[in-house]
Amino acid sequence: MTNAIVSKKEWLKARRALLRDEKAMTRLSDQLAARRRTLPWLAVEKRYEFDDDTGVVTLADLFEGRSQLIVYHFMFGPDWEEGCPGCTMFADDFNGIIEYLNDRDASMVVVSRAGLDKLNRYKARMGWRFRWVSSAKSDFNFDFDVSFRDPGPSRKPFNFKEYDELELDEQFGVSVFLKEHGDIFHTYRSHARSVDPLSTSYQLMDLLPKGRSEQPGDTTFRRA
Repeated sequence: MTNAIVSKKEWLKARRALLRDEKAMTRLSDQLAARRRTLPWLAVEKRYEFDDDTGVVTLADLFEGRSQLIVYHFMFGPDWEEGCPGCTMFADDFNGIIEYLNDRDASMVVVSRAGLDKLNRYKARMGWRFRWVSSAKSDFNFDFDVSFRDPGPSRKPFNFKEYDELELDEQFGVSVFLKEHGDIFHTYRSHARSVDPLSTSYQLMDLLPKGRSEQPGDTTFRRA
């Protein structure tokens, strides 16, 4: 590392300059959040069913009596023996905070295409508490562009674009829904780096002198 070694006075000057930009970014983040809340809604007219520990449940059931729902699309395909390492890190981070969302009239569930038995074994291995359901018997993952029916490298819709080279047939993301008067609306969806705010680990790594210490193609994670 080649950072300059300076006096406290010089350090404070540099830090205050960075603080101005950090405050500007915070204000911009608030503005984006406000814009996000003004997005038009898409009515969810298809009936989606999931396998859950309680039996077969619908998307409406996943709200658990609340009006808002966050779905984390966890990469875990039907033929996979364990979950995605990156999704595992994200799940570690949000596992303990869902109760705070519940206090804000929001539920959060995790959805994957792997069978419920596989999901439960992995969940027990990791010590997670959140609700994890299987969408193996529905079009849910396909309709929300996180699973793809054509195997291998082919043109696939992901992150609101189409990719000629997208090797994996499972991807990750976040979908948000609202229920009003019995109707369900899709209000927001994000993928790729837009999902980073869910990871407390990444936010803390970004404070470090060496940042995330990632290399191109790095897929190593502690818990997977």
